[in-house]
Amino acid sequence: MSEGVSGTTGGPPDTPVPAYLDHVSGTPLHPAASEVLRQALERGYADPRRLHRPARDARLLLDNARAVVADCLGVRPDEVTFTPSGTHACHLGVLGLLAGRVRQGNLLLATQVEHSAVLHAGQWHEQRGGRFETVPVDRAGRIDLDSLAAHGEPAVLAVQSANPEVGVCQPLDEVAGGTDAPLFVDACASTGLLPLTDGWAAAAASAHKWGGPAGVGVLLVRKGARWRNPFPGDERVDDRSTGFENVPAALAAAAALRAALDERQRLAEEHARLIEHLAQAVRAIPDTEVFLDDGPRLPHLIAFSCLYVDGEALVTELDRLGFSVASGSACTASSLEPSHVLAAMGALTHGNVRVSLGRATDSAVVHRLAGELPGVVERLRAQAGAPR
Repeated sequence: MSEGVSGTTGGPPDTPVPAYLDHVSGTPLHPAASEVLRQALERGYADPRRLHRPARDARLLLDNARAVVADCLGVRPDEVTFTPSGTHACHLGVLGLLAGRVRQGNLLLATQVEHSAVLHAGQWHEQRGGRFETVPVDRAGRIDLDSLAAHGEPAVLAVQSANPEVGVCQPLDEVAGGTDAPLFVDACASTGLLPLTDGWAAAAASAHKWGGPAGVGVLLVRKGARWRNPFPGDERVDDRSTGFENVPAALAAAAALRAALDERQRLAEEHARLIEHLAQAVRAIPDTEVFLDDGPRLPHLIAFSCLYVDGEALVTELDRLGFSVASGSACTASSLEPSHVLAAMGALTHGNVRVSLGRATDSAVVHRLAGELPGVVERLRAQAGAPR
């Protein structure tokens, strides 16, 4: 069934089937990966380090998964490591580069809009005697290159490929060309959607964002990069990571990535048209701010903020109407702090919503959302007693 087809969900008869519009957080398993995963579960159970036949079979599957991911990303197979998550890949990438650069210094520089995985790694590094500083961004969320140059040469520089809250892409070619420090790139939001740029020493990706199974991250470490494992090691096939390899999930992730690349151009064009249609509807709502500039960006994502509206209330009301969207985290149940990304941009943080499309998103759903939004915002503002 396509996402957002009218029907029921076991609730009231008129309750619509939820239209899932939060693909940046995680997207459903790609059909190309489903059968691969089922077959791999039957064959990839053994320890790939052992010498018996089932182990050799598991090792063959693991090596095949690594080779496919490497081919898709334009890297060497021995530069690919499967990890338990994209967050773990970010931690390993950032902290591993720092561990390899202890003689050159201990300053980690990162943009103010990095994912919390990178920011937490920086804080962890700082708590252990290292230095951690952030570089400001402009109104669109792109790194301020002049400010970056003013910081001097860090031991490691961390700059994401694309921001998962507002979709903006960073000028990685310019960043890499302006420093001799090793560059860590968090590519979790963009892998499968945009090509991986050059110039990085280490990078991270996350399979559940391109249609692979959850629980599979990818760490990329360039051949010759000064990288040292910052955590206790393990005697596994790939000593960059730890724990028993999830061979079936890695193989399914590789299959999903291959399929995502095959569909990438077509979906990017379709999604860009739908996002622009939604943007026009949002711009017509008074006192809103749409984060959709003309520079390079993720094609399937739009974020906006509405003055006089609580973000959670807006997300909850849209969910009641059958739209599963996200708040870029203005105020969430776990934090009373505004979105660090929007705050760094100097943008409106109230009433923030993020909509992200997937391969099965029905265009009718986006058009229905565009039609519903003005009324939803107006009702919530009236309930809050906002000025008219």
